[in-house]
Amino acid sequence: MCGRVRRFVFGYATKVDGRPYVHAGFVAREGVRYLGQSVLFVTAPRFKELRAFLHENSVEHDATIATVGGRVPC
Repeated sequence: MCGRVRRFVFGYATKVDGRPYVHAGFVAREGVRYLGQSVLFVTAPRFKELRAFLHENSVEHDATIATVGGRVPC
């Protein structure tokens, strides 16, 4: 199960007949940020996708509602 969750979240690369294929993970989608070990920041619409995957695979998880302030100009 750990491998399935890792592939879903981070994606994976494989080779078929010597040709490389890259499958982007959940963190590559718009509205998803990887913050650190076991921590994702996800917008509400993306959270529904993530929660559906976790429930379908019977993965226990915790979620906390959070907000992010405005962007700081560089």
